[in-house]
Amino acid sequence: MTVGIWTFSFDGEKISEVRAAAREVESLGFTALWFGEYRGREAFTQAALLLEATTTLTVATGIARFSERSAATAEAAGRTLAEAYPGRFTLGLGGHRSGGEGTALQDYLDAMDAADLHFAAGSASGSRPRRLLAALGPKMLKLAATRADGAHPYFVPPEHTAFARETMGPDAYLAVEQAVVLDADPVKARQIAREHVAGYVRLAAHQRTNLRRLGYTEEDLSDGGSDRLVDAIVAYRNENEVADRIRAHFDAGADHVCIQVLGDGPEIPVDGWRRLAPLVL
Repeated sequence: MTVGIWTFSFDGEKISEVRAAAREVESLGFTALWFGEYRGREAFTQAALLLEATTTLTVATGIARFSERSAATAEAAGRTLAEAYPGRFTLGLGGHRSGGEGTALQDYLDAMDAADLHFAAGSASGSRPRRLLAALGPKMLKLAATRADGAHPYFVPPEHTAFARETMGPDAYLAVEQAVVLDADPVKARQIAREHVAGYVRLAAHQRTNLRRLGYTEEDLSDGGSDRLVDAIVAYRNENEVADRIRAHFDAGADHVCIQVLGDGPEIPVDGWRRLAPLVL
């Protein structure tokens, strides 16, 4: 059971500051650094820059969007990073294309496995990074357990972690994202948490479907999310609540929890990472 950092803040900062932030995450003792890919830096390129800037830290894509590159390109890039930084790169894959649940991603995985790659003997051809899928529902979770090394659920409460573990079985790797707010003003902290939840329940149909599956009602999903839903998705009252929430994910079957510190601006939340380190490591 390990704890990492998850962030969407890198694309708005200079790469020198991003690399410095990665070194900070490593020095604080977190085991992994996760970052999203969305209209910013290309995921594999940024992963390489972060891996080069650190020495022991695992760098993980959370997630690399499979719609943005061919399967052969993703397979080649992942193997190259796995060879250059053994055991330190995790490839989280996900995204959305037309078709049934999991069908497009399953086809993509087939194409990755069938990629006609040519490496020198003993080099990247024998290396493959840990591969995780952005999985929420039962079909995707089963795909993650059978065609990858496990799953990386995002925007989920601990009850989903229990559901994911039961669905995937005991051996699949389960790395769960948990959003937190550390603002000392409780009113402001709750506002930040609510804005985070509102963005997903209004715009992400797959997240709404997943929440309904867990028993959340249309009332919970309306007006940007009910108090019940905000409290379930974001830990925001104090550092002890954050520690308790992480423990709840582990008790539910998670192998790894990556913390996303939310703020009221785009800055890299290094201060929040520093505050959390003594409590969760």
